Amino acid sequence: MSVTETIDNLLRSAVAAGDVPGVVAVAADAKGPIYEGAAGRRDISAADPMTPDSVFWIASMTKAITSVAAMQLVEAGKLALDTPIADMLPELASRQVLEGFDAAGQPRLRPPKRPITLRHLLTHTAGFGYDIWNADLGRYMEQKGLPGIISCQNAALETPLTFDPGEKWQYGINIDFVGRAVETASGESLDVYFRKHIFDPLGMNATGFTLTPAQRAGLARMHARNPEGGLVPIDFEVPQQPEFFMGGGGLYGSGPDYLKFTRMLLNGGALDGARILQPETVTLMAQNHIGAIEAGVMPTALPDSSNDVNFFPGMSQKWGLGFLINTEDSPHGRKAGSLAWAGLGNTYFWIDRQSGITGVILTQILPFADHQVVPLYAAFEKALYQGHAS
Repeated sequence: MSVTETIDNLLRSAVAAGDVPGVVAVAADAKGPIYEGAAGRRDISAADPMTPDSVFWIASMTKAITSVAAMQLVEAGKLALDTPIADMLPELASRQVLEGFDAAGQPRLRPPKRPITLRHLLTHTAGFGYDIWNADLGRYMEQKGLPGIISCQNAALETPLTFDPGEKWQYGINIDFVGRAVETASGESLDVYFRKHIFDPLGMNATGFTLTPAQRAGLARMHARNPEGGLVPIDFEVPQQPEFFMGGGGLYGSGPDYLKFTRMLLNGGALDGARILQPETVTLMAQNHIGAIEAGVMPTALPDSSNDVNFFPGMSQKWGLGFLINTEDSPHGRKAGSLAWAGLGNTYFWIDRQSGITGVILTQILPFADHQVVPLYAAFEKALYQGHAS
């Protein structure tokens, strides 16, 4: 059986079992695309079939794109990795560290020991978090009446740090500030910057913050996993007139579009004649930038939004400039040093520069790290490597 038939069967079986309403998977090697497939429906309650060009909220898969934008500006000398980012974003100069709450339940805040840098933001070591994985932050936000980040309201960015910059890894709103820095350094809004410097050169015509009529016509609907394990469609949409473009998670796009982006990184920063980054910049982004600190483990504080997250149990995990890095070979095929991340609605990608393979798999299900989708992701990876080796 060919790799295409194997993966087609895998996707169809997941739909037939009720594991996913619909799914798109795409993959490439150094020569070009090697798999593209879809199964199921865009909406479990409607007839429209899932197709490879269906549009998804790719959520935190946006972060890698924002990180690439920032590194373009580092190359251009308009941003620096290790100078205080408050030089570019003055609102971060006075950000304080939340140390907990006093006997009266009021937050205890203090100044940080050192300034935040772009490197801290790109590596999630600045101190910012998400309420999904940090209960203290959720408590603070509730007390202060701050909206969640997906609201795309400026007030959502007013949360404190939860530790001193550079001392821990915690997944959070860091890349939203990177997006702000890209805008300040370039003089362009994030949507315009992405279009001019990344999307148009790569031919990513189905990706953007604001849904076009054509994108909306092909949009996959979000679903929620109920306590019995079943799926129900829910109404979900990132604000279409945001107060800020969410560099940490605001994009909609398709599988084939995102594959162009991962292929560019797989190929050392260029694709089909368009150079997005210098090869040495891609190599720099793929290195461990957090030293002895561990990354990637995220116990949930809001189970409706995310399950506990740990994609490589028992393995030391690191973070580059925008990506999770597995330090050992994955049992499913990817080599040590591969780059990866994901989006809240259960969208996933990886880039294995050693093997020359990249894959993307997309569904629209909450909570994140879904107990049916994660094994499907692993099976897709395994089938791809086995087929590629034969």
